[in-house]
Amino acid sequence: MKRQTVITKKRRGPAPTGKGTLIGVRLQPAQLASLDAWITKQEKPYTRPEAIRGMMETILHILAKDQGEKPARKAKIR
Repeated sequence: MKRQTVITKKRRGPAPTGKGTLIGVRLQPAQLASLDAWITKQEKPYTRPEAIRGMMETILHILAKDQGEKPARKAKIR
């Protein structure tokens, strides 16, 4: 019997970056232009997904420190 060789086919696209849940987000042209403008102002060039992840981490860090709004005081009844 002939010996068979297995040739793996090359996968298309970039290599996977890790395990996580893919979230598809649509941005309007104005939002995309603002994102691109922010990216160009940065010292280190970011890709759009990197920029969005970084912004999300920053805002979640800020919100974690926020005490939130204090409830309104009840009016004293005389």
